[in-house]
Amino acid sequence: MLKIQQLEYDAQGMSRVFENEKWMVGIKNWKPENDVTGIDCLERHNQTHELFILLSGSCVLLYANQTDRGLVIEAEEMQPMKVYNIPPSLWHNTVTTKDVKMILVEDSSTGMENSDILKLTREQVEQAQRLVEGR
Repeated sequence: MLKIQQLEYDAQGMSRVFENEKWMVGIKNWKPENDVTGIDCLERHNQTHELFILLSGSCVLLYANQTDRGLVIEAEEMQPMKVYNIPPSLWHNTVTTKDVKMILVEDSSTGMENSDILKLTREQVEQAQRLVEGR
């Protein structure tokens, strides 16, 4: 007999709470690496979109594009209950408060084999922190 499944996650960081062959739903909570004092990198998924939905707390999406002048970092403060789409190959990271609760949805094939991590320089970290703190 089929039943409705209820999924939750309350620990630090992110957990894939549902996954099938096509897509994945995760719950993302605060972790030290996503605190404004812990941010040190950006990531990108080269073949897939990633969707974020802020349920509670506060989150600033950092994102960056590589230009002929170097890496241009920008920030978008998330609003609750809006869907934010990160397109393939856009550098990004989330900067969250301790009370954050977010949903993320992405293709189930998304992983480190089709993603990259960009370690930020000290100057880029400071710039990112200023962008977040200015919100």
